[in-house]
Amino acid sequence: MIDTKDGVQFDPGFIQHISAFEPNIEYVYETLNGCRNFNQKKLQFKMFYPKIQSLLKNYISFYLGCILWAVYIKHIDEKPILNNICFGGEYSEKDTLEEVDFVKQYIEKLKKDVKYYTGQNFDIDEKSLKILEQYREFLKANEGFVKTKTTNDIVLPASLKQPSEKDINEISNAIEKVIDNGKLYELLPLAEKVL
Repeated sequence: MIDTKDGVQFDPGFIQHISAFEPNIEYVYETLNGCRNFNQKKLQFKMFYPKIQSLLKNYISFYLGCILWAVYIKHIDEKPILNNICFGGEYSEKDTLEEVDFVKQYIEKLKKDVKYYTGQNFDIDEKSLKILEQYREFLKANEGFVKTKTTNDIVLPASLKQPSEKDINEISNAIEKVIDNGKLYELLPLAEKVL
């Protein structure tokens, strides 16, 4: 059971299970640019491709997890939010949205690169695109969480669904489970509860 007696954590434990998206992608392309010929690049890209797909799935799952966590803690009577690393900062929409925008733009680049290097098609499902869109709205609505002190300060975009009490319990249990096992993608089936 998630302990909320003295407050709720800003991050329930998701962050330990992700590695930064941008630096990983930059590393992939630095490595590709270091290859001398196209065949080497093709081979290198094919080696990186499963890792890129896994990183992307993990990040989209993390974004959904953040939305699910917000929905869950918003459901709790006013409690302080503990360890909000954003609190008190200066809000910049550009900085706040930079990572999620990078992910969205990279998906378009990845479609072209997969075709170019492997001859295959890469498509991302509608649910993942919707998660990215909703997460972006969520960040904007909360102004990067620089003023978020309590659960009452959290703003849920109007486009999100209001889950039932049963769904809230399911969300809570799923969050606990993925914090323990690190498999953030196990949250993806819960997207329909809130999106």
